[in-house]
Amino acid sequence: MKKIKSLNTEPETKADSRRVILLAAQQEFAAHGLSGARVDSIAERAGLNKRLIYYYFNSKDQLFLEVLEQAYSEIRAAEQVLNLDQIDPIQAIRQLITFTWDYYLEHPEFISLLNSENQSEATHLKKSKHIRELTSPLIQMLGSVLLKGQEKGLFRSGIDPIQLYISIASICYFYLSNNHTLSTIFGKNLLSPKAKVQRLSHMIDLILGYVLL
Repeated sequence: MKKIKSLNTEPETKADSRRVILLAAQQEFAAHGLSGARVDSIAERAGLNKRLIYYYFNSKDQLFLEVLEQAYSEIRAAEQVLNLDQIDPIQAIRQLITFTWDYYLEHPEFISLLNSENQSEATHLKKSKHIRELTSPLIQMLGSVLLKGQEKGLFRSGIDPIQLYISIASICYFYLSNNHTLSTIFGKNLLSPKAKVQRLSHMIDLILGYVLL
Protein backbone atom coordinates (compact mmCIF):
# COMPACT_ATOMS: atom_id res chain seq x y z
CA MET A 1 0.00 0.00 0.00
CA LYS A 2 1.48 3.35 -1.05
CA LYS A 3 1.54 6.32 1.28
CA ILE A 4 0.12 9.65 0.18
CA LYS A 5 2.65 11.87 -1.57
CA SER A 6 0.56 15.03 -1.75
CA LEU A 7 2.93 16.94 0.52
CA ASN A 8 6.67 17.40 0.14
CA THR A 9 7.16 17.20 3.92
CA GLU A 10 5.36 15.77 6.89
CA PRO A 11 2.07 17.59 7.64
CA GLU A 12 2.80 20.61 9.82
CA THR A 13 -0.66 22.10 10.32
CA LYS A 14 -4.15 20.88 11.06
CA ALA A 15 -5.18 21.75 7.50
CA ASP A 16 -2.27 19.72 6.10
CA SER A 17 -3.12 16.70 8.22
CA ARG A 18 -6.80 16.84 7.37
CA ARG A 19 -6.02 17.12 3.66
CA VAL A 20 -3.70 14.10 3.74
CA ILE A 21 -6.22 12.06 5.74
CA LEU A 22 -9.07 12.94 3.38
CA LEU A 23 -7.03 11.93 0.34
CA ALA A 24 -6.00 8.65 1.96
CA ALA A 25 -9.58 8.00 3.05
CA GLN A 26 -10.90 8.69 -0.44
CA GLN A 27 -8.55 6.08 -1.86
CA GLU A 28 -9.41 3.54 0.81
CA PHE A 29 -13.19 4.03 0.55
CA ALA A 30 -13.05 3.95 -3.25
CA ALA A 31 -11.04 0.73 -3.22
CA HIS A 32 -12.93 -1.16 -0.52
CA GLY A 33 -16.26 0.56 0.02
CA LEU A 34 -17.46 1.94 3.32
CA SER A 35 -17.88 -1.44 4.99
CA GLY A 36 -14.55 -2.81 3.80
CA ALA A 37 -12.45 0.28 4.49
CA ARG A 38 -10.30 0.20 7.62
CA VAL A 39 -9.13 3.17 9.63
CA ASP A 40 -5.79 1.38 10.17
CA SER A 41 -5.32 1.24 6.39
CA ILE A 42 -6.25 4.92 6.03
CA ALA A 43 -3.67 5.81 8.65
CA GLU A 44 -1.06 3.71 6.83
CA ARG A 45 -1.86 5.39 3.51
CA ALA A 46 -1.63 8.81 5.13
CA GLY A 47 1.50 7.98 7.08
CA LEU A 48 -0.14 9.29 10.24
CA ASN A 49 -1.15 7.92 13.60
CA LYS A 50 -4.65 6.43 13.69
CA ARG A 51 -5.47 8.47 16.78
CA LEU A 52 -5.05 11.64 14.72
CA ILE A 53 -7.82 10.49 12.38
CA TYR A 54 -10.23 10.08 15.27
CA TYR A 55 -9.09 13.41 16.71
CA TYR A 56 -10.06 15.27 13.55
CA PHE A 57 -13.02 13.22 12.36
CA ASN A 58 -14.41 11.39 15.43
CA SER A 59 -15.47 8.27 13.52
CA LYS A 60 -15.14 6.41 10.24
CA ASP A 61 -18.67 7.46 9.30
CA GLN A 62 -17.89 11.13 9.85
CA LEU A 63 -14.73 10.75 7.80
CA PHE A 64 -16.71 9.12 4.99
CA LEU A 65 -19.21 12.00 5.03
CA GLU A 66 -16.44 14.56 4.69
CA VAL A 67 -14.89 12.57 1.85
CA LEU A 68 -18.28 12.61 0.10
CA GLU A 69 -18.73 16.33 0.66
CA GLN A 70 -15.28 17.02 -0.72
CA ALA A 71 -15.95 14.86 -3.78
CA TYR A 72 -19.18 16.71 -4.51
CA SER A 73 -17.54 20.06 -3.85
CA GLU A 74 -14.81 19.31 -6.38
CA ILE A 75 -17.16 18.30 -9.20
CA ARG A 76 -19.50 21.23 -8.53
CA ALA A 77 -16.59 23.68 -8.59
CA ALA A 78 -15.41 22.23 -11.91
CA GLU A 79 -18.94 22.54 -13.34
CA GLN A 80 -19.16 26.21 -12.38
CA VAL A 81 -15.97 26.97 -14.29
CA LEU A 82 -17.77 25.91 -17.48
CA ASN A 83 -19.92 29.08 -17.33
CA LEU A 84 -22.61 27.31 -19.31
CA ASP A 85 -25.08 30.18 -19.03
CA GLN A 86 -22.62 32.43 -20.86
CA ILE A 87 -22.40 30.42 -24.08
CA ASP A 88 -24.72 29.20 -26.83
CA PRO A 89 -27.39 26.99 -25.20
CA ILE A 90 -26.95 24.06 -27.57
CA GLN A 91 -23.21 24.15 -27.06
CA ALA A 92 -23.80 24.42 -23.31
CA ILE A 93 -25.76 21.16 -23.27
CA ARG A 94 -23.09 19.46 -25.36
CA GLN A 95 -20.40 20.76 -23.03
CA LEU A 96 -22.19 19.63 -19.87
CA ILE A 97 -22.61 16.10 -21.23
CA THR A 98 -18.98 15.98 -22.36
CA PHE A 99 -17.75 17.36 -19.06
CA THR A 100 -19.78 14.88 -17.01
CA TRP A 101 -18.58 11.95 -19.13
CA ASP A 102 -14.95 13.01 -18.99
CA TYR A 103 -15.11 13.74 -15.26
CA TYR A 104 -16.48 10.29 -14.46
CA LEU A 105 -13.81 8.70 -16.67
CA GLU A 106 -11.04 10.67 -14.98
CA HIS A 107 -12.41 10.20 -11.45
CA PRO A 108 -13.53 6.57 -11.08
CA GLU A 109 -13.26 7.01 -7.32
CA PHE A 110 -16.28 9.34 -7.51
CA ILE A 111 -18.42 6.55 -8.91
CA SER A 112 -17.14 4.12 -6.28
CA LEU A 113 -17.96 6.54 -3.47
CA LEU A 114 -21.49 7.08 -4.80
CA ASN A 115 -22.01 3.33 -5.09
CA SER A 116 -21.10 2.93 -1.43
CA GLU A 117 -23.37 5.74 -0.31
CA ASN A 118 -26.30 4.44 -2.31
CA GLN A 119 -25.84 1.02 -0.72
CA SER A 120 -26.19 2.71 2.67
CA GLU A 121 -29.30 4.59 1.42
CA ALA A 122 -27.56 7.99 1.63
CA THR A 123 -27.28 7.67 5.41
CA HIS A 124 -24.30 10.02 5.51
CA LEU A 125 -25.43 12.64 2.99
CA LYS A 126 -28.71 13.01 4.87
CA LYS A 127 -26.64 14.39 7.73
CA SER A 128 -24.76 16.85 5.52
CA LYS A 129 -25.37 20.55 6.08
CA HIS A 130 -23.78 21.52 2.78
CA ILE A 131 -24.74 19.07 0.05
CA ARG A 132 -27.86 20.88 -1.17
CA GLU A 133 -26.24 24.28 -1.30
CA LEU A 134 -23.40 22.75 -3.32
CA THR A 135 -25.85 21.53 -5.97
CA SER A 136 -28.12 24.59 -6.20
CA PRO A 137 -25.77 26.74 -8.35
CA LEU A 138 -25.52 23.98 -10.95
CA ILE A 139 -29.28 23.63 -11.25
CA GLN A 140 -29.67 27.41 -11.45
CA MET A 141 -27.07 27.57 -14.22
CA LEU A 142 -28.72 24.76 -16.16
CA GLY A 143 -32.09 26.43 -15.69
CA SER A 144 -30.67 29.61 -17.24
CA VAL A 145 -29.35 27.61 -20.19
CA LEU A 146 -32.77 26.06 -20.78
CA LEU A 147 -34.52 29.41 -20.53
CA LYS A 148 -32.11 30.98 -23.01
CA GLY A 149 -32.68 28.09 -25.39
CA GLN A 150 -36.45 28.51 -25.12
CA GLU A 151 -36.25 32.27 -25.70
CA LYS A 152 -34.18 31.65 -28.84
CA GLY A 153 -36.72 29.16 -30.12
CA LEU A 154 -34.26 26.28 -29.86
CA PHE A 155 -35.51 24.28 -26.87
CA ARG A 156 -38.95 23.05 -26.05
CA SER A 157 -40.60 24.43 -22.93
CA GLY A 158 -41.35 22.67 -19.67
CA ILE A 159 -37.97 20.98 -19.19
CA ASP A 160 -37.12 20.49 -15.52
CA PRO A 161 -33.39 21.24 -15.00
CA ILE A 162 -33.19 18.74 -12.13
CA GLN A 163 -34.67 15.93 -14.23
CA LEU A 164 -32.42 16.85 -17.16
CA TYR A 165 -29.29 16.80 -15.02
CA ILE A 166 -30.27 13.46 -13.50
CA SER A 167 -30.70 12.07 -17.01
CA ILE A 168 -27.30 13.36 -18.13
CA ALA A 169 -25.57 12.04 -15.02
CA SER A 170 -27.33 8.68 -15.17
CA ILE A 171 -26.53 7.82 -18.77
CA CYS A 172 -22.86 8.56 -18.07
CA TYR A 173 -22.83 6.87 -14.67
CA PHE A 174 -24.63 3.64 -15.54
CA TYR A 175 -22.42 2.88 -18.53
CA LEU A 176 -19.27 3.25 -16.44
CA SER A 177 -20.43 1.74 -13.15
CA ASN A 178 -21.70 -1.35 -15.01
CA ASN A 179 -18.93 -1.53 -17.59
CA HIS A 180 -17.62 -4.93 -16.52
CA THR A 181 -20.97 -6.68 -16.74
CA LEU A 182 -22.04 -4.86 -19.90
CA SER A 183 -18.75 -5.61 -21.66
CA THR A 184 -19.11 -9.29 -20.75
CA ILE A 185 -22.76 -9.52 -21.78
CA PHE A 186 -22.20 -7.90 -25.17
CA GLY A 187 -18.79 -9.44 -25.79
CA LYS A 188 -16.95 -6.18 -26.48
CA ASN A 189 -14.72 -3.77 -24.63
CA LEU A 190 -17.02 -0.86 -23.90
CA LEU A 191 -14.11 1.23 -22.65
CA SER A 192 -11.99 0.96 -25.77
CA PRO A 193 -11.11 4.38 -27.27
CA LYS A 194 -13.56 3.83 -30.13
CA ALA A 195 -16.36 2.70 -27.81
CA LYS A 196 -15.94 5.75 -25.58
CA VAL A 197 -16.16 8.12 -28.55
CA GLN A 198 -19.26 6.32 -29.81
CA ARG A 199 -20.85 6.46 -26.36
CA LEU A 200 -20.31 10.20 -25.97
CA SER A 201 -21.73 10.89 -29.43
CA HIS A 202 -24.78 8.73 -28.63
CA MET A 203 -25.41 10.51 -25.32
CA ILE A 204 -25.19 13.96 -26.90
CA ASP A 205 -27.61 12.96 -29.68
CA LEU A 206 -29.97 11.43 -27.13
CA ILE A 207 -30.15 14.46 -24.85
CA LEU A 208 -30.28 17.02 -27.65
CA GLY A 209 -33.05 14.97 -29.26
CA TYR A 210 -35.07 15.57 -26.09
CA VAL A 211 -34.40 19.28 -25.52
CA LEU A 212 -34.48 20.58 -29.11
CA LEU A 213 -37.70 21.64 -30.77
